[in-house]
Amino acid sequence: MIARGLGRAYGDAAGIDGGTVINATKLDCLQSFDHESGTLRCEAGVSLQQIIDVFLPRGWFLPTTPGTKFVTVGGAIAADIHGKNHHRVGSFGEFVDEFRLLTASGAILRCSRSENPEIFYATIGGMGLTGIILDAAFRLTRVNSAWIEVDYTKTRNLDHTFEAFQAGDQFHEHSVAWVDCVATGDLLGRGVVMQGNHALRSSIPGKAVDHPLQLPKKRAASVPFAPPFSLLNRWTVRAFNNVFYWKHSDGKAVVDLDTFFYPLDSVANWNRLYGRSGFIQYQAFFPQTTSQQGLRELLSRVAATGSASFLAVLKSCGKADGGLLSYLEPGHTLALDLPYHPRHTPALCRDLDEILLRHGGRLYLAKDSMASAQTIRAMYPRLPEFLKIKREIDPAGRFVSSLAKRLGLTTEAEGTL
Repeated sequence: MIARGLGRAYGDAAGIDGGTVINATKLDCLQSFDHESGTLRCEAGVSLQQIIDVFLPRGWFLPTTPGTKFVTVGGAIAADIHGKNHHRVGSFGEFVDEFRLLTASGAILRCSRSENPEIFYATIGGMGLTGIILDAAFRLTRVNSAWIEVDYTKTRNLDHTFEAFQAGDQFHEHSVAWVDCVATGDLLGRGVVMQGNHALRSSIPGKAVDHPLQLPKKRAASVPFAPPFSLLNRWTVRAFNNVFYWKHSDGKAVVDLDTFFYPLDSVANWNRLYGRSGFIQYQAFFPQTTSQQGLRELLSRVAATGSASFLAVLKSCGKADGGLLSYLEPGHTLALDLPYHPRHTPALCRDLDEILLRHGGRLYLAKDSMASAQTIRAMYPRLPEFLKIKREIDPAGRFVSSLAKRLGLTTEAEGTL
């Protein structure tokens, strides 16, 4: 069996062929909140959207957030999610004080840095394979408004993009870059770097200043059906990228939290734009010592194949946390959405995996759908520690997913490492 939250992992992490998928979204109670420390205790099926709806009007926001708020707290812990502020604060696990875990034996364990610490660190980033997270206590952060003051830097190429990160990361809580993945030659890696801090009330535009903690209402959009072919191909993406790049310029703007953190959440079923064949997301991490060269090789390979990525997001990364399978450490991570072509995409991903391995990088388990067990073993040196703990608390291998079977994250795999 495997627990499933809101199903935002891009691969096969929340399903199991021939097994049972447990819907955890009914575990949706907010249990307590400490107004002094900002510590929220809630059940694992509570979504980030629920937390924002309740606590943003009270001056609190998530300590870090991925690119969608349609994620559960249990999923956030299991994938050890990260956001645009990883270079400053790290991943979600840094803010988790404790959680209760239903294990394979039926026992409920309280796990923290001091109580069952080995299981605590195996569960953070453990993709739901140690048991079912029932509830958790973690810290929110105070904010002055529902707005972000953003500095935009339009970059000429990858070197310039790195220079913008280096110049601005230390002064900004949040840092991200859109990268043009169809640009080649001297323009390879050109993009728009967006670095921001939570806005003070004095910076909020127009009438919104009267309600600084209120998000503006927006008309929802939706893609009604999946066309038989992808609308996001090398020609349409090239046109979009050119328009997006040229409409931006260096400067400042104040935007609401939804616009900055969750642009795709405003378009329901946006994935249908890729047609019936769909797409994969490939998220690559390179350590600091090799990130610039590694990204240059990876972007060159993607551009050469014409596998146009509509969404290419580059972020700076900070310190690693203690999760045995946690994803990030100092360096940079690039997420690509690649239209799926059965004859080309698997070979491209294998080529990208080889680039990652040469430069000491790794893939994000919450995004993977195509890697091999051998590749993941090489990328995650603490995997044997994780499997040892899993065998101790789940000797029969009751908690398993299709991803775990494909990548050798199962109890049976321990003896093969």
